[in-house]
Amino acid sequence: MEELLKNIRQFNEERDWGQFHSPKNLAMSLAIETAEVMEHFQWLTQEQSSNLPTDKKKEISEELADVMIYLVNLADKLNIDLLKAAQMKIEKNRKKYPVTKAKGSYKKYSEL
Repeated sequence: MEELLKNIRQFNEERDWGQFHSPKNLAMSLAIETAEVMEHFQWLTQEQSSNLPTDKKKEISEELADVMIYLVNLADKLNIDLLKAAQMKIEKNRKKYPVTKAKGSYKKYSEL
């Protein structure tokens, strides 16, 4: 993760893009890129979405990379350790979704 962050920072600095990377702009860009991922799945059946051709997977991988880059940029701008935040969220979700109640269920924790 540190190597990725270093590469993203260098890429941005070389282009003087930091001036455009406010948390608001990064959050908006993250949402836009996420929508571009969703666009690849629009109108597909469950079966089709699970059996994508290689060229479609490559396109989606590039969109996912854009999502990750914006997410890392946003976390960096806000001084959030993404790996630590994810681990903390998983622990929180373990309590909200105990296996005995949540296993095999799509229900939200408040409905379990």
